[in-house]
Amino acid sequence: MNLSQKISISFKFFPIFLLLLFPLFLLTSCLTNHQEKMNQILSGDDIPRRFRINEIQERGKLIAITDYSSTDYFIYRGEPMGFQYEKLKMFADYLGVDLEINVAGNLDDAFRSLEEGKSDLIAMGLTVTLDRSEKVDFTLPILQTRQMLVQRKPVNWRKMRTWDDVEKNLIRNPLDLAGKTVKVQKASAYSDRLKNLSEEIGWPIKIEEDNILEVEQLVEAVADSDIDYTVCDEHMAGFFEKLYPEIDIRTPISFPQNIAWAVRPDSDSLRIAIDDWLSENNNSYASKHLIYKYFNSSRTAFMAKSETVTFNGKKISQYDDIIRNISKQYDLDWRLVASLIYQESQFHSDSRSWSGAFGLMQMMPSTATLFGIDSTASESEQLEAGIKYLRILDRELPKEITNPEERIKFILASYNLGIAHVFDARRLAGKNGKDPNVWTENVDYYVLNKSNPLFYRDSVVRYGYANGEEAYNFVLEVLDRFEHYKNTIAD
Repeated sequence: MNLSQKISISFKFFPIFLLLLFPLFLLTSCLTNHQEKMNQILSGDDIPRRFRINEIQERGKLIAITDYSSTDYFIYRGEPMGFQYEKLKMFADYLGVDLEINVAGNLDDAFRSLEEGKSDLIAMGLTVTLDRSEKVDFTLPILQTRQMLVQRKPVNWRKMRTWDDVEKNLIRNPLDLAGKTVKVQKASAYSDRLKNLSEEIGWPIKIEEDNILEVEQLVEAVADSDIDYTVCDEHMAGFFEKLYPEIDIRTPISFPQNIAWAVRPDSDSLRIAIDDWLSENNNSYASKHLIYKYFNSSRTAFMAKSETVTFNGKKISQYDDIIRNISKQYDLDWRLVASLIYQESQFHSDSRSWSGAFGLMQMMPSTATLFGIDSTASESEQLEAGIKYLRILDRELPKEITNPEERIKFILASYNLGIAHVFDARRLAGKNGKDPNVWTENVDYYVLNKSNPLFYRDSVVRYGYANGEEAYNFVLEVLDRFEHYKNTIAD
């Protein structure tokens, strides 16, 4: 082959080569532009943004609003759980900030909370629609789903000879919804879809919108024969069928749709940060396991039926009534006491530590003796002794600690570490120009460093070394769980 032939062949295939490379160039360009935009917004060089991501990081807290349900956010055996909760916790950890959860009564409340700046984002499994996109900015999809009709199987479906006999009693063609009544959440994508479906089939579907009940409660209403039909997302179908075997959720009424988080339109930097994180997280094992854990595993349905799950007004623990009654006698919020008990023993009354602390509230034998109990005491006796001890600590703390929220932190730290070490930390705070009557960002720093010789050997310290890190985390974790209990359990 001569040179002219080689050149001719090269030019013949050159356009194809360019076409193959073009998508790569385009992808690289998009990624570069995306990163440049993110850097520009984070640096604050563009037009002012009311909620730059660095504002959230400076605040040290991401505030998200979600719904209270047996998959998105709930308390099980004393610990916060849920798909949205765990997903949000992953993102907050990625940002290096704490997570604060607000609970929405309904979709209108969620959008209002976002609009008024009370929440940074909505994490409720929102379907992405054009109408909603005019009010909020959506992130990359968290998952994709379809809208499914929820209907009841025939009463005697288990005794029918074949599944075909069951099928004859079920709606499989959305056209057959003509003239039927379907109850859904107000302002939901389900309502919009049913209205469009009614137009498509040329016959009215009677749509009842409920402003109080959540999706799961409407599904339960179908199972209980209170209503005939509702709608839910397909990714929830496996969970609901395990929870309510008498319902059928196999008839789609929509094409696949994106489910995403929502931020305010002035929150570009937050949305871009979420999108960057989701682009990696959505394909991770942790993310896929999270979907399986809450939507496909029978374990989640088991948890939803447990007596120690807070959804639908159930319990934090088997000791709720005792904790509530004794706490009331001593003017304490029983949910705070419950959070402390979980931290100490996870509600195991026979728990015993290496140091000899025992029972629900892990009292040391020397302290327990002051209240006339030992390791053989009943649960109610353990609780009353522990609550009395909290009250004694409260009385021993200086009256100058006037802020109730700060005072609770001092009491909890004293319960864990001993009040003498807390007094040491107060003296250190005062000596170093901090406020000895404020815990957060004042005394807590000196408690945290009570194991550092530079601090515990100071002349104002009377009680020496202590593992202050444990007490520091104890206060944070008890109060964080207390907030979750307040979100999910009425006083």
